[in-house]
Amino acid sequence: MARKKKEKEKDIIDQLLDNIDFRGLTQDEVVGQDGLIKQLTGRILQRALEAEMTEHLGYEKNSNAGDNSGNSRNGHTEKTVLLENQETTIDVPRDRNGSFEPIIVPKHEKRAPLFNDQIISMYSFGMSDRDIKRHLEKIYNVEVSPDLISRVTNAVLEEVREWQNRPLDQSYAILYLDALVVKGRIDGKSSIKSVYVALGVNFEGKKEVLGLWIAQSEGAKFWMGVLTEIKNRGVQDILIACMDGLSGFPEAVHAVYPQTRVQLCIVHMVRNSTKFVSYKDLKKICAGLKEIYSAASEESGRAALEEFGNHWNGKYPMIYQSWDRHWENLSEFFKYPPEIRKAIYTTNAVESLNYQLRKVTKNRSSFSTDDAIFKILYLAIRNASEKWTMPIRDWGRALNQFAIEFGKERVPFL
Repeated sequence: MARKKKEKEKDIIDQLLDNIDFRGLTQDEVVGQDGLIKQLTGRILQRALEAEMTEHLGYEKNSNAGDNSGNSRNGHTEKTVLLENQETTIDVPRDRNGSFEPIIVPKHEKRAPLFNDQIISMYSFGMSDRDIKRHLEKIYNVEVSPDLISRVTNAVLEEVREWQNRPLDQSYAILYLDALVVKGRIDGKSSIKSVYVALGVNFEGKKEVLGLWIAQSEGAKFWMGVLTEIKNRGVQDILIACMDGLSGFPEAVHAVYPQTRVQLCIVHMVRNSTKFVSYKDLKKICAGLKEIYSAASEESGRAALEEFGNHWNGKYPMIYQSWDRHWENLSEFFKYPPEIRKAIYTTNAVESLNYQLRKVTKNRSSFSTDDAIFKILYLAIRNASEKWTMPIRDWGRALNQFAIEFGKERVPFL
């Protein structure tokens, strides 16, 4: 059905173009401010509005069927409409009762939907309101105010709230949680805010952002609130939660999801361990740590840690102490085959997403409200998630391993 509709639309367009003689026309005459495309768009909008009025009244223009119908056409109102790349003037039909509500160009709306979509698209890729204004003026010769752009993008907020409160799957195989820092404002003063991103991997092996949260500080109480919200939205089970050692998170996970296993990010542990290591020892320290996390089993990994401690405790005792203290939440990945370990012991998946989010926030000096932060990050997530069409590599093997480790009752689709 959809294919036939497209073919019909193509035939209509071809018939229309067959009646236009393009020979000798200049570029400006075709795509300029008063060119054919502008005129054609305006006339199509005009015809669509007239068709909407006919549908509204229930009879064709000048038809006797309208006699004594209780409503009739009542002239037109001239209106300038901003299109995707220019503006045009149309005559909006009126009815005598004032009940006509056009759809293609709504009342009190001076921008066609395509124009709004273009503004939102530019905003979603990190352009500021003033950048968008300058772009539209320079490229399309259309003048708009920053306030208008803000009103257009604010229409996304309802979609953001629906997304943030949408029902979630009953269970997820992996939950990654990480944070990024943005500049906001509190009572008119500049303030650093942390935005926390929860990225789930469902049992089809596909990524899904579960939500965004903004907080001034983190801790067990904050994380418990986040996880409780996720649970209230339908998530009853998470197999493995991965994070970078955020304070209070393991305790909060086990308070809300007692059966969930925690895996701290090895990459973050290595970074923290080498933060204060002298340059001449750096390669040796990294090689020693790699012996730990690349071991074939937890037993051999633990033995490598003890060997590392024996060698380096005299000079860098805090490295061994940190790995020893967190070992229970560091060693989870040893239970899985090498093919899926990387997906578990690093937060690369959510860090890759955060890189996309930072790209759209780095050009902003600060965000005036939390809504402004949510708005642009949601649009960036929407752009990124359009590319998440394939499951994680070797997901079938991972799913079978999860079933062995956690039991088939906790692993759907098997």
